[in-house]
Amino acid sequence: MKYLTLFLAALLVSIGAGSAFGQGKGVDTQSKRISDTSSNKAPANNGTKQDTGTTGSGINFGGGKTPAKPVIPNPYRVTARRDAIIRAVAEVMRDRKLIVDDAASKPAEGIIVSQPYTFIKGAVVTQSELHRYADVDTSSRGWTRGRYTILVEIQAIDGMNSNVSVTAKIEGRVDGANGAEWLTLQSTNVAEQEFLGALIESLTGANPGDRP
Repeated sequence: MKYLTLFLAALLVSIGAGSAFGQGKGVDTQSKRISDTSSNKAPANNGTKQDTGTTGSGINFGGGKTPAKPVIPNPYRVTARRDAIIRAVAEVMRDRKLIVDDAASKPAEGIIVSQPYTFIKGAVVTQSELHRYADVDTSSRGWTRGRYTILVEIQAIDGMNSNVSVTAKIEGRVDGANGAEWLTLQSTNVAEQEFLGALIESLTGANPGDRP
């Protein structure tokens, strides 16, 4: 009986010690794993894609914006005979509803002038459209119409090359107590660029002003 009691007591002590040891080992392992999980963190790596991330948007170097159109040199060097350029000028003027002013033009000297072309009418719409073609304070006057005159000069460099320049005279009309009055305004170069681009496209098949 005495040996049985001692055996049972030793068995209970052994079981309790093993349980405590096992529980302690489990806690240590779990704590270490949790500690490792919480400490072994690294910043997100997006590879070559650097415009997004977990902390906000990355650097954007202007992607998605409409690129500005390049300015066409004026005068512009064209590889074509002068008579071919003169014909192209007349065709472009006709396509743009411009009428060649025969009295003011001098084709033999490479000068082609259009009659004044009214591009906008009406007091409401003239305010904004006139501002597009001319450097003018549209709030200072009651503009009712806008028109421009195109002058093209062709200067031959040699038998197959010429410099072509385009000048636009912009005018705005005001209707006052003394009647209608046309005032010459400072061009914003829009009319010149539009006509020159159309002329180059007619001669070469490509408009340099359309390049991105």
